[in-house]
Amino acid sequence: MNRLILFSCLLLIVATACRTDEKPLTAYVNPLFGTATLWDSIDLGYAPTRRTWGAEVFPGASLPNAMVQVSPVTLFGSGSGYQYEDTVIYAFTHTNKGHWNLCHIPLLPVTGTVSPDNYSSGFSHADESAHPGYYRVFLDRYHINAELTATLRCAYHRYTYPAGEDKKLLADLSISNERVRDWDIQPEGKNVLKGFQATGEKMYFYAISSHPLKTVERLKNDSKEVALICFEEIPEPIPLELKIGFSFVSIDNARENLAKEMGAKDFAQVQAEATEEWETLLSKIKVTGGSERQKEIFYSSLYRAFLWPALRSDANGDFTDVTGKVVNKGFHYYTNPSFWDDYRNKLVLLGMLSPAVAIDVINSITDRGENTGFMPTFFHGDHASAFVSGSWLRGLRGFDVNSAYRLILRNATVESRSRPYLNEYMEKGYISEPDIPNPRIETQAHAGVTKTLEYAYDDYAVALMAKALNDTANYNLLMKRTKNYQNMFDPSTGFMRGRLENGDWIPAFDPYFPYYEYMYREANAWQSTFFAPHDVDGLIALYPSQAAFENKLDSLFSVPWKGYEAHNLSGFIGQYCHGNQPDHNFPYLYYFIDKQEKAQAILDSCLNHFYGMGEYGLALAGMDDAGEMSSWYVFNAIGLYPFSPADDTYIVSVPLFDHITVTLAGNERFSIQKENRGKQITRILYGGKPIDGWFIPHSELKKGKTLRISTQ
Repeated sequence: MNRLILFSCLLLIVATACRTDEKPLTAYVNPLFGTATLWDSIDLGYAPTRRTWGAEVFPGASLPNAMVQVSPVTLFGSGSGYQYEDTVIYAFTHTNKGHWNLCHIPLLPVTGTVSPDNYSSGFSHADESAHPGYYRVFLDRYHINAELTATLRCAYHRYTYPAGEDKKLLADLSISNERVRDWDIQPEGKNVLKGFQATGEKMYFYAISSHPLKTVERLKNDSKEVALICFEEIPEPIPLELKIGFSFVSIDNARENLAKEMGAKDFAQVQAEATEEWETLLSKIKVTGGSERQKEIFYSSLYRAFLWPALRSDANGDFTDVTGKVVNKGFHYYTNPSFWDDYRNKLVLLGMLSPAVAIDVINSITDRGENTGFMPTFFHGDHASAFVSGSWLRGLRGFDVNSAYRLILRNATVESRSRPYLNEYMEKGYISEPDIPNPRIETQAHAGVTKTLEYAYDDYAVALMAKALNDTANYNLLMKRTKNYQNMFDPSTGFMRGRLENGDWIPAFDPYFPYYEYMYREANAWQSTFFAPHDVDGLIALYPSQAAFENKLDSLFSVPWKGYEAHNLSGFIGQYCHGNQPDHNFPYLYYFIDKQEKAQAILDSCLNHFYGMGEYGLALAGMDDAGEMSSWYVFNAIGLYPFSPADDTYIVSVPLFDHITVTLAGNERFSIQKENRGKQITRILYGGKPIDGWFIPHSELKKGKTLRISTQ
């Protein structure tokens, strides 16, 4: 018996040691991944004459889908405010998305004499580090080591000043990545700063300093005004620490958020809790096999996918709704998703791994819709419909489905800013375009081709909800409209082509020329012809034969890009553009003509070449767009992809890794096993039984079995 106990103890020690030696998943994450810009014409597909758009992501500290993203700004007015090639830091700001907005409450520790327009500091990447929930950099001008960490609604700053130097903090609340309407900062007692910055949103803050305040003064010149905070000297040479609570409701709520989330915790404890929070999320997908570099890209991409949408309600549940009224409705209130980008995959991933957040995002957009009359959209299209429908069909509950359905149905039947030109679409079956002589890349008009194709798909998404809720009349109405994409197909060219109001084709037609918003949205005809994820068989039938469709698809990936320099378009395989979202499900079209191996060749090329690019190995092929590009990588690396995100199925491909375990809500856990090293799939089994075709429903994955993908 004693020997048995001893043996058991030895096994426990060995097992514990093995777990200790296992590398934490957060150690694979590099928050600087995606911050670099591409300059090489081979990577871009054209010779740049200006700074191109990178992934536009931020390296700072945040929790998943948090209110606060505390991060350095190297250039105000750029995407996230941070560009890896820059050499100076202007401030540390507290909100971030990566879309040329936000960057609230800029703060910078300083010493000596500064002026309102001369306070930035140089820095070196050699003295900079970033990990999930933590960021550090040495400010060369002031010889200050700055460290940042965060909770959901609070930021923690720790500044180590050089010995003997005065401790100051510059708050340039006159600037952000948006137009600043108003700002204020005031002391309260000896250790508190409070105030707000009003941009598109009004963000309040309440900060407690570890050092007593000496003065809070305003520095002015002809162009701007900033606040300079000076702190009392204390005998011990210890860092200056700032704990800052934030709120989009009030200063009182910011103070309450700070008390509830940070309280008496020290910097190390807050940082450790942030790391643990990320480790828990990242652990929902565990991979084995593959290289260390592939794991770094995978977990950095998974991390990046869960930074947006961002929380907007306070710890007590209060939030400011779209009408400006402070309300409390019993759910967590979030920003709108970047629907045009991330409905394709990121919102599906959110529902898989963080269903409670996805449910409250739907509650949030439904609340906005109830206040405005229409479900909110983003940028282009009406893709909240796909998010709502896909989430419901994949089993998410906890939101008012009838209200959400009523709103997406209203979007689909009543013209508004949610669906511009909807009346013409319903009357003619397409959206026309004006005949513009000599259009340029930047020309803006109706983007009629893209809108028609996307509205047809959105109609399909709403129809799925109508069917699920037994609304037969609207189901039939909407399903008829799902064929409208065919009205843009010009058989004489084999492309989707713009039409004039009278139905004639746009006369000046060059399928290679890209437009920002003329006929196509951020695309050319090649990149806009293959979008019909709800009716691929119907798309193929527009061509004389399957062979003709295959030839056209082959040409998409082989006919060279002609070197046009257009923002948002970079990273090409032929005409296929991986650096922008509209093309991202096109490789899978080969499945529908029994050429899966051709699809895999394209997928592998994208996985291997478009992530970790450039001089520093930190660039992506294009904008990450709030996690869409990253989510594409995550899904394809595990061998599943939401080809039609409004549906509840995933198309199966060859995983990058040998074995994957995915934990869904309720600890429902399924695994994916790759067998052999080939790229052509020969057999797919789930739970030991063959699946029918290439798709597997979410309901099957929830049963917790093993998906075996055999290749040759």
